[in-house]
Amino acid sequence: MTTAMDPVHVIGGGLAGSEATWQLVSQGIPVILHEMRPVRGTDAHITENLAELVCSNSFRSDDATNSAVGILHQELRDLGSIIFECADTHKVPAGGALAVDRHGFSAAVQEKLENHPLVTVEREEIVGLPPEEWGSCIIATGPLTSAGLAEAVHEATGADALAFFDAIAPILYKDSVNFDKAWFQSRYDKGTGTDYINCPMTEEQYKEFIQDLNDGDKTEFKEWEKDTPYFDGCLPIEVMAERGPETLRYGPMKPVGLTDPKNPTVKPYAIVQLRQDNKLGTLYNIVGFQTKLKYAEQNRIFKKIPGLENVEFARLGGLHRNTFINSPKVLDEQLRLKNLPRLRFAGQITGVEGYVESTAIGMLAGRFLAAEKLGTDFSIPPITTSLGALMSHITGGADAKTFQPMNVNFGLYPPLDVRVKKKERKQAYAIRAASEFLKWRETLDSGH
Repeated sequence: MTTAMDPVHVIGGGLAGSEATWQLVSQGIPVILHEMRPVRGTDAHITENLAELVCSNSFRSDDATNSAVGILHQELRDLGSIIFECADTHKVPAGGALAVDRHGFSAAVQEKLENHPLVTVEREEIVGLPPEEWGSCIIATGPLTSAGLAEAVHEATGADALAFFDAIAPILYKDSVNFDKAWFQSRYDKGTGTDYINCPMTEEQYKEFIQDLNDGDKTEFKEWEKDTPYFDGCLPIEVMAERGPETLRYGPMKPVGLTDPKNPTVKPYAIVQLRQDNKLGTLYNIVGFQTKLKYAEQNRIFKKIPGLENVEFARLGGLHRNTFINSPKVLDEQLRLKNLPRLRFAGQITGVEGYVESTAIGMLAGRFLAAEKLGTDFSIPPITTSLGALMSHITGGADAKTFQPMNVNFGLYPPLDVRVKKKERKQAYAIRAASEFLKWRETLDSGH
C-alpha cells in the first residue's frame, strides 16, 4: 500500500510502541518509530531488539473462558496484534499459560516491523517532548523512560509522576539442573502435564531458605528511591518472605497439584518451579523469583534449592525503578494528554502492568491515532470486555489519588446483570465479554 500521508512518530520500541506502530501501518499510515537502544541502554534490557521481554517470558493465562487476561489475549488476536501473532509463532510449553522463546519472539517482531515498507526505525534518544512540527504522536517509552523525556513529561502534565520498583527473575541452564531431585510436571497436569521443572523442599529446607532470604545482602536504594512503592504483582521474593514465613508457600512456592514421582507418598513442604524460557528448551526461569538480592547472594542462596546445587545462571535477577503517569488525572478517553492533546501515551507508562496490558494500550493508541489521521471513528470497546475495562480503569475508572499499576482482572468489569454461583462467575464474565466484543467488532467492521 502506498500513501502520500506524512508519517506519524511513535517513541519507544517496546511492546506498546511496536503494537501501536503495527496498527498504524496496517491502516496505511507511515510511521517513524524511535527507539533509543542501543544508543542508550537501560538498567533492565540486555539486547537492542524491539519488543524485548525483560521480566519474564510469560504472557500469563491463555484461558479465554476463565481468565480476564486470557480474554484479552483473544481480543488482541482478533484485532490483528503483531505481538500475539509473533507470540503464537514462538510459544514454548507452559501449561495453561502463553510463554515464548523470548529471543525468537522479539526478533520476529523486529523483522516484521523493519521489513514493512511504511515503517522507518530510528535508533536515537528523544530527550524532550516531541517537537510541534511532528503533530500527533505516541509516547510509549515504558517504565524506563529516559530522564530527559520523563522530566519533560512531568512538566507537561503539571502533576507529579508516580513510581514503583520492578524486579527480574533469574534465568538458568536446564542442563545444569539435578534431575535426581527435580522432575517435570505442570500443576494439576495442565498443558502437556510436563511443562515445568519442580524442585521440592522439606520443611527444614524451606525455613532455612526463608532465613537466608531475610538475612541476604540486598541492593541498596538511593535516598530518592526509598519511598518508592513496589508493584504487588511483581514483588521481589525477599520482600514476600519479609511479609511472613508462610507467604511464599501460598504464593510461587505452593506445593499443591504436584507429586514427586520419586517420593509419591511424601508431600513436599514447598516447591520451586522453573518455566521454559526459550524454544530450544535450554533456558528456564525461576517462577516468581524476582529479586533484589546481590549477585553473590543469589548464587549462594538459590543453589541451596534441591536440584539447583550446581546450577549455572544465564542471567541473574535484578531490580529497576519504573515510572508511570497519573493517567486518570492527565489523560482523556482516547489516551491523549488533556492539556496537550497532540500527545498520546501507551503501554506501562500509562499505569497498566504486564506485557499483555501494555500491548493492549499500544493497540488502542495506534487505532485512535489512525482514526484521527484518516478522519474516521474508532469507538472504545465496551467496558464489559477486557480491552474496555482496562481502558476505563486508566482513563477515569481508577481514583487518581490512589492510582497504582494494575493488571487486567474481573474486578475491573461491571457487575453481572444476573446472579450466578461463585464458581460460575468467571465463565459468566467470559461469555458476556465474548458476546459484547463480537457486537462491538461488527459495528467496527461495518463502519457504524
